[in-house]
Amino acid sequence: MTPVHFSFTAAFLLGLMGLAFHRTHLLSALLCLEGMMLSLFVALSLWTLQTEVTNFSTAPMIMLAFSACEASTGLALLVAAARTHGTDQLQNLNLLQC
Repeated sequence: MTPVHFSFTAAFLLGLMGLAFHRTHLLSALLCLEGMMLSLFVALSLWTLQTEVTNFSTAPMIMLAFSACEASTGLALLVAAARTHGTDQLQNLNLLQC
């Protein structure tokens, strides 16, 4: 495994571990998701540059568009949760209570 591949794999796994083990605030969960998406975007961009196939050249841009949609949805949920519950702590959010 090259150092470049190791760094992107480590960045993705650190974001995944942060998402799995540090679940106190919704904002920290969203930041971990964005870190994971950023590492996937850079890794996919480097992969398309290394393979030099023009068919896959739009894949990083499509993934970046989905990442922007995911971020905007997450921020909208963060604002809605902060308005209704007064905080963004995940322990106070319960899906069974509407």
